[in-house]
Amino acid sequence: MSGRIDAHVHLWDRATDPQDWIDPQAMQAIDRDFGADELTAMLASTGVQSAIVVQASNSLDESVRLARLASPAIAGLVAWVDLAGDIRGQLDRIRMGGATPVVGIRHLAHIDPDPEWLSREEVGRGMAALEAERLSFDLVVRDWQLGQAARLAEQHDGMRFVLDHLGGPPAPGGDLGEWAAGLRELARRPNVTAKLSGLSSGLAAGSWTARELAPVVDVALDGFGPSRLMYGSDWPLAELGGGAPAWIAAVETLLDGLSAAERDRVFGGTAREAYSLG
Repeated sequence: MSGRIDAHVHLWDRATDPQDWIDPQAMQAIDRDFGADELTAMLASTGVQSAIVVQASNSLDESVRLARLASPAIAGLVAWVDLAGDIRGQLDRIRMGGATPVVGIRHLAHIDPDPEWLSREEVGRGMAALEAERLSFDLVVRDWQLGQAARLAEQHDGMRFVLDHLGGPPAPGGDLGEWAAGLRELARRPNVTAKLSGLSSGLAAGSWTARELAPVVDVALDGFGPSRLMYGSDWPLAELGGGAPAWIAAVETLLDGLSAAERDRVFGGTAREAYSLG
């Protein structure tokens, strides 16, 4: 597989997988369904060849449906399974008749009713099962959960972890201290990579600039280096912050000082390695 990769997109059909978190007024730009055709058009608008589709609900049924989407635009699926259940059986169900390979697993730990979900014993056992399946695990956490994520990655040092959205840093102008310390601690685990994604999704369109996001990206570059960072649009949520073309243009600006080889890592190489693509 060659070309640029968007390491973080979502697709949903609300008739089968309701997205109850979407506020019809505040999130009007994404208050609709998004499928493979829309994904293809978005990728074309950003000059990216393919994408990793990431689960949006802690639902096995959703993952089964996403795996059945057939499109050259989809390079792989980060699915959901119950880590306390029969992981092999759940993966078999997702893969049965699926057109898209499962390349990783994610759980919405940042909104789980148990704030210590990442530290649970059954989650640790589930991670061992995922490692045996040679699957990575996406960490979607708040800044205060970065310490838990670091401990989990250290306990399973033979497994690959991918941090989504840089762990939820503060908005531009906020105090980066606690978040930056947690991110650097997690980055000390060599089996962890991170996505330059989601930074504009929580901001209003036209309310931010690449320069304002530079302090956050600089911390990530210092901690992970370009060899362990990957680009992700967080589309369609990127529409809330001005759209995927605006986000990739900002990332291009923020990475302007990198070499061509380092930029290639961020825009494809790291994702190919983390998710064992092609």
